[in-house]
Amino acid sequence: MSKEITIIDGNEAAAYIAHKTNEVCAIYPITPSSNMGEWADQWSSEGRKNIWGTVPLVVELQSEGGASGAVHGALQTGALTTTFTASQGLLLMIPNMYKIAGELTATVFHVSARSLACQALSIFGDHSDVMSTRSTGWAMLVSNSVQEVMDMALIAQAATLEARVPFLHFFDGFRTSHEVAKVFPIADDHIRAMISDELVAAHRQRALNPERPVVRGTAQNPDVYFQGRETVNPFYAAAPAIVQKEMDKFAKLTGRQYRLFDYFGAADAERVLVIMGSGAETALETVMYLQKHGGEKIGVLRVHLYRPFSNADFINALPKSVKAIAVLDRTKEPGGAGEPLYQDVVTVIAEAMGSGKAPFAKMPKIIGGRYGLSSKEFTPAMIKAVFDELKKDSPKNHFTVGINDDVSKTSLTYDPHFITESDSVVRAMFFGLGADGTVGANKNSIKIIGEETEMQAQGYFVYDSKKAGSRTVSHLRFGPDPIHSPYLIQAANFIGCHQAIFLDQVDMLRFAAKGSVFLLNSPHGKDEAWDKLPRSVQQAIIDKQIKFYVIDGYKVAKETGMGSRVNTIMQTCFFAISGVLPKDEAIEKIKYSIKKTYGKKGEDIVKKNFEAVDKTLANLHEIKVPAKATSTHEIPPVVSAKAPEFVKKVTATIMAGLGDDLPVSAMPIDGTYPTGTTQWEKRNIALSVPVWEQDLCIQCGNCGLVCPHSCVRAKKYDAALLAKAPKTFKSVEWKSKDEPGLRYTIQIAVEDCTGCGLCVEVCPRKSKENVARKAINMADKEPILVAERENFEFFLNLPDGNRGKLDLTTVKDVQFAQPLFEFSGACTGCGETPYVKILSQLFGDRAIIANATGCSSIYGANLPTTPWTQNKDGRGPAWSNSLFEDNAEFGYGFRLTADKHREFAGELLAALKGDLGEGFVNELTAATQNNEEEIAQQRTRVAQLKDKLSKINKPEAKNLLSIADALLKRSIWVLGGDGWAYDIGYGGLDHVLASGRNVNAFVLDTEVYSNT
Repeated sequence: MSKEITIIDGNEAAAYIAHKTNEVCAIYPITPSSNMGEWADQWSSEGRKNIWGTVPLVVELQSEGGASGAVHGALQTGALTTTFTASQGLLLMIPNMYKIAGELTATVFHVSARSLACQALSIFGDHSDVMSTRSTGWAMLVSNSVQEVMDMALIAQAATLEARVPFLHFFDGFRTSHEVAKVFPIADDHIRAMISDELVAAHRQRALNPERPVVRGTAQNPDVYFQGRETVNPFYAAAPAIVQKEMDKFAKLTGRQYRLFDYFGAADAERVLVIMGSGAETALETVMYLQKHGGEKIGVLRVHLYRPFSNADFINALPKSVKAIAVLDRTKEPGGAGEPLYQDVVTVIAEAMGSGKAPFAKMPKIIGGRYGLSSKEFTPAMIKAVFDELKKDSPKNHFTVGINDDVSKTSLTYDPHFITESDSVVRAMFFGLGADGTVGANKNSIKIIGEETEMQAQGYFVYDSKKAGSRTVSHLRFGPDPIHSPYLIQAANFIGCHQAIFLDQVDMLRFAAKGSVFLLNSPHGKDEAWDKLPRSVQQAIIDKQIKFYVIDGYKVAKETGMGSRVNTIMQTCFFAISGVLPKDEAIEKIKYSIKKTYGKKGEDIVKKNFEAVDKTLANLHEIKVPAKATSTHEIPPVVSAKAPEFVKKVTATIMAGLGDDLPVSAMPIDGTYPTGTTQWEKRNIALSVPVWEQDLCIQCGNCGLVCPHSCVRAKKYDAALLAKAPKTFKSVEWKSKDEPGLRYTIQIAVEDCTGCGLCVEVCPRKSKENVARKAINMADKEPILVAERENFEFFLNLPDGNRGKLDLTTVKDVQFAQPLFEFSGACTGCGETPYVKILSQLFGDRAIIANATGCSSIYGANLPTTPWTQNKDGRGPAWSNSLFEDNAEFGYGFRLTADKHREFAGELLAALKGDLGEGFVNELTAATQNNEEEIAQQRTRVAQLKDKLSKINKPEAKNLLSIADALLKRSIWVLGGDGWAYDIGYGGLDHVLASGRNVNAFVLDTEVYSNT
């Protein structure tokens, strides 16, 4: 186990693992998950590398939906990718989450679980958001503490790669996400040991790649959708065992053992609580206390893997003696039979009892309740109330705890004075002004104590919804034993008030324990300070036997050049009088922390802070507390008596779906289908089809250009190839001085033609004898069907032209480029598909397509057949559809992967120069790929590279082999639902293509073709 210790919060703990185990992070800030993305962004900007030695690419999108679209795209093209979100942001990702899970794509999303905006918005934590995703098909792994956040983040990443089920790793927003605690970081070698390079390579091998094109994300009909949906069952059945295996592997590396369901308590417990999230820590602490002080037969079952819910593991984790179970959910499902976790537990136990597999003598009583919505406090007193309720013969079901429900009468009563914390724990509260440095100073205090001593440390900070200038309350705990208290301090033995005015606004001493210490930053001298206190404050000090200290922090700050920053001063006071550390040792550590924190800002800043520390002690005074309250100053009402009744009573006190016979086994497990299947369909829907009049043809290529279904084709070829041509096969001499002796043919795929006649309309050549006769004309299909079928087959077997010798900036040459989009199901005469087809002719052999939902996705990938196809080398567009509206972000994700893998490949090539040869590596990395010839040359090099890498037994070689195709030029299209498209090139938008209802424009890819 690593002996290194660090003080971080849950967000940083999650980001730490995410950054080390991913290549792309697509982020969008949303409270309270913003910090995770910010940490990842900062670390990448600093050049911090992941465990494979490359810097993750972090990009910020325009929305959470955009971020998830980019993630989906990056994942589909093989990058290890993640994101961070919460609340409505997570809900905006749900459509993509269904796709990611349906495609069995390995990834982990890290979620600081948070309330959803219902009757009001709330930025605080509960499980409303994550529970809204439980039908998406994502595994859900829960962390209960800051240490668990780091550990579960890694376990989730390792498990998803093997399971192929995506993971939602969540923890309580603002509670765990922002709790600062003492954590044992996971060493890089342990992270490396947890992540299998073979599984990473498998993930990359499944990526969309024009070198091995597929169609993924089709539209399906009622005949096969159901079966396809059921193909994933074996993966979900296997997932729990995979997670436990990774947990066990993790335990061997770090010494920290986790299980899918962790039980703690009496082996013969009769009452058991089932819970997940930070509340599980509270439950653990309470059970420990009640067992120690009363020997009660109770226990707590803490959930880690919530989805897939492992029924057998759950049953086996419960003590056989259990008679009553309480299930606590941190969410509300209005109108439901019960909240999610409660319904799962009832179902699992009922099924076990019904099957006779339950270990219990009889069905236990099961009740469910809600707690802690929007970070509502959840304390040991509330846990005790639930255990007490379970003692009853008829305990209340569907209860609430922690509120006073005087409407529906759901709430349990509890004793707010029930405290479980040991006297050995220093519990300190600090009331500060937003931006006055109080929170920063307290975080430093936690670091000093947590990192420099053997003591455990925890910090939690409560902010007003306002920003600077509002009140902050810091809750710090220090003690010799592990801290399981994810709730606010209820009985503090140290309270610091950094602004005297707060005494008129909040009754802070109600949190003070008997015999505690109260530190006040007061503008009044030691002789006046007592008399200036409100009378009720004086009385509380007397009644609770509180030790009272005062300092004029602003005076010390002014005298030492600190301005209005009293953070260092008040921190020094805390260490001087709290007894957490010996005073001299504490001062030494404070100064060390100052030098470490402010050293980069200059020696002058450090000196000023040192001076402030020294002068603090001279200006800190203990006030002798009189026997009686003497002040005439009373705390004024929170709001004026003139305020409306509601304000006075409420505002002033508030702070929340003939394939039917196909079996499941026949269906692709992840929705991946082969391309080029429309060529086998032959719908024969047209009555009349185009007939080429070769004697009139001027070989312009317009007819092929406008054909919506790629049914009008052209080739130029050696005349000798006509020796075996069918008798009715037509050809003429190719009109070119540069290519003498070649023949030219326009061939119609009559069985695939829809008979729209656009080719006839666009033909510019008319017969002088008969102006109604053009170089291409419509004719009855039936008389020519058999002959033209034979002609088309012969035509297809003629060699395609050398793309390197074609001028693809001209219509005349574009007609000879094979369409890699053919015979689609688009409407007759569709105005969109000609543009899509041209795109496929120009760039299809290296294209990856992000398609929005709409006409283009239906004619592009609607089963049973798909029009995207391959050339004779097996290359063609790799296509995928994400959602209705997020094709731009989805495609952007493709580009992120292409760019990152190209960069990573370059880094690996540099590392393997000695094995591959410097000259060869330089050729690979310097290849411009500005035209078809250069692209072909690079393909040859990449093929040679793969052969060389397969013979090198180094991790770098295996890594490079898995991403070698990234060295080839990619054409990434974002295809709109109504047919518009643009290419996301290396440097931005290389060309725009528009059609249908959009601007009728076409600009060539400037990076490939400079002569536009």
